[in-house]
Amino acid sequence: MIAAMLAIAAPAFAEKTVEVGGAPMYPSKNIVENAVNSKDHTTLVAAVKAAGLVDTLMSPGPFTVFAPVNAAFDKLPAGTVDTLLKPENKGTLTSVLTYHVVAGKLSAADLKAKIKAGDGKATLKTVEGDQLTLSSAGRAIEITDTKGDQAMVTIADVNQSNGVIHVIDTVLLPK
Repeated sequence: MIAAMLAIAAPAFAEKTVEVGGAPMYPSKNIVENAVNSKDHTTLVAAVKAAGLVDTLMSPGPFTVFAPVNAAFDKLPAGTVDTLLKPENKGTLTSVLTYHVVAGKLSAADLKAKIKAGDGKATLKTVEGDQLTLSSAGRAIEITDTKGDQAMVTIADVNQSNGVIHVIDTVLLPK
């Protein structure tokens, strides 16, 4: 009887998850703990490990991460990812990855409010130090890097214990 009552009550305590890359993303877990389970982010996870950023992205943050999917890395010129993952290119890899991170937790609603307040555009300073420009593309959010390349947010508001992830379809590159 008690087991049956607990089984009925359990869903009321379940976390509200978002599925990314075939895996549920739990708001009680940090960015790294969730990202390692996404089949769509294996390249990003490998890059974070190679750059030595695991501990940073497991820290309290909070962070807003624009997380490129594997297909985004596949769009880069042939050999780019392999070159970036080499130990001698750790500095460049770190710059690319931290260009996808903004200090603080910014939801899609927060980003849209900044875009609206900026008359259709908003700029965010990344942890890398450069800027990203955000604009609206219909109901979606478009992000433009300093080179003019654009990424679309394909899954917004993947909440984490130490911030939020917005999944994107293109790797952003600093100057």
